[in-house]
Amino acid sequence: MNVRSVPAVTRAAAILRLMARAREPMGVKAISQALGLVPSTGLHILRALVAEELVKVDPATKQYSLGSGLISLARTALESDGFPSRVQPRLDDLSRRYGVTAIGVELPNLRHMIVVALARSQAPVRLHVDVGSRFPALISATGRCLAAFGTYPAAEIEKRFRALRWHNAPSYEAWQKEVETVRRHGYSIDRSSYIAGVTIVAVPVLNAQGAISHTLASVGISSQLDRSTTVALAHDMQIAAGAASTTQGGPART
Repeated sequence: MNVRSVPAVTRAAAILRLMARAREPMGVKAISQALGLVPSTGLHILRALVAEELVKVDPATKQYSLGSGLISLARTALESDGFPSRVQPRLDDLSRRYGVTAIGVELPNLRHMIVVALARSQAPVRLHVDVGSRFPALISATGRCLAAFGTYPAAEIEKRFRALRWHNAPSYEAWQKEVETVRRHGYSIDRSSYIAGVTIVAVPVLNAQGAISHTLASVGISSQLDRSTTVALAHDMQIAAGAASTTQGGPART
């Protein structure tokens, strides 16, 4: 489906995402330069966002940052989904038992995945992640699940795969074989391909039509996750995904 671009909306969304990444207040000039906007255009959009309480401005410094209005929107979005609240106890259990950071991920499209639930481990993991974090949709273990159980055109998948950045990138042909293995086994394991020394395990959550909508992912230090432990973790994640998932027609397939 072709979606007609609305420049003002696209620019407003880009400003909000830039501020989320920056995590520090920014001025009109810095925002406009980062996004390639005419400063007057950036200022008009910022003023509109301030009026909607999505952005706030410090009157003294003229620096802009995210506003509290986003909190209520984010809370409503998570509560209306229902998946985060259903999956959270399962993530807490997986994190405690295996010493991993356990994550619930939404897959809205082929561009990115969004973290919607999280249980942190006490072990140091070199993957900075928070609820709301976004990653390329086809990267790592979740990406293989998306390719295996999604319904996207093969040509678009290949195009987006070749733009990914890995620590130790597989060839597209090798990656395709890995995707087929994921389709057979129902889980994906990425051992140090995406991030050196880090193992990521993902299992799909399928909707009533058999298409992937979410994944559960676990992130741990490779030296602490041998093969037998990793496979046991994957099987427990499959059970957790089934227990935490519901659709209008009953339990979702996993």
